[in-house]
Amino acid sequence: MSNNTSGSELDFEQSIRKMTQFDLQPVMAIETEAYEFPWTEGIMADCLKVGYHCFVYEVNCEVRGYIIYSTVLDEVHLLNICIDPQYQGKGYGFSLLNWLIKYSREKGGKTLYLEVRASNHAAIRLYENMGFNELGIRPDYYPAKKGKEDAQLFACELTWY
Repeated sequence: MSNNTSGSELDFEQSIRKMTQFDLQPVMAIETEAYEFPWTEGIMADCLKVGYHCFVYEVNCEVRGYIIYSTVLDEVHLLNICIDPQYQGKGYGFSLLNWLIKYSREKGGKTLYLEVRASNHAAIRLYENMGFNELGIRPDYYPAKKGKEDAQLFACELTWY
């Protein structure tokens, strides 16, 4: 870790740890509260089993958020990032994504990809403010109340971040 890391960044980074099976219950509580179409517990458990990178953000033994991503060579694909709705809007999503960017770059990642619901304007604004560029649309990617919803595909070059 560099010496120019601020105290608040250091505190945040020290609150991130690898997700375990014991975290599935609190993670699922956040997932179902935050999303209209949440992942299932089976999907979350499979992410741990297949070796995806799964981390939780924890404060005072309380899971407040999580991040799941995969890597192939120097490409990183953000699969899921979520902050407990009662803590959203306080900068934790930014901090968790910033942690992923720094961590991935340190591990040799060159590009970070993600998909986001076209209707998730807050997330899109966050990604654009953090240097992500839209690459295109994945039509009918997400389930929706009336059929399917498009996803916007974004990428961030980690080599210059």
